[in-house]
Amino acid sequence: MSTLQGIPVRIEDTAGRTGDLGIALPIIHEVRHALERLIAAGEETRIDLDGIPFGPGDEERLRTLLGRGEVSATVDALGPTHVQETAIPGVWILDYRNDDDQRLALHLEITAMPEMLRTQPQELETAIATLDARLESGPGAQS
Repeated sequence: MSTLQGIPVRIEDTAGRTGDLGIALPIIHEVRHALERLIAAGEETRIDLDGIPFGPGDEERLRTLLGRGEVSATVDALGPTHVQETAIPGVWILDYRNDDDQRLALHLEITAMPEMLRTQPQELETAIATLDARLESGPGAQS
């Protein structure tokens, strides 16, 4: 009968290695495919990162790979949503939070402009009436 006790076992921690991208690598490949679709057909893509089994350090590795762009915004609607452009044009990170600053959702949007930042058509329909009402109310009036 053989024994395994004489076989040396070495456990390596690869989490900190530069070459170990963990779950970030397949996400980056999906982002690349989404960028191709955006460029070729104008097709926008949303990747729900909540459904992806992130391990320790995976989200940070993904954010590091994508980098940080110049544009960021916070939208206050049912809690703050942080919208951050990445260093990759057309790739945005949206971090949805509640009023207690607990994450509700984390998405990547591959688009020229995230839907969250676009004026909704129903709001555009009232734009002229809102402006006219402010002009009628006089300087400094807000309604």
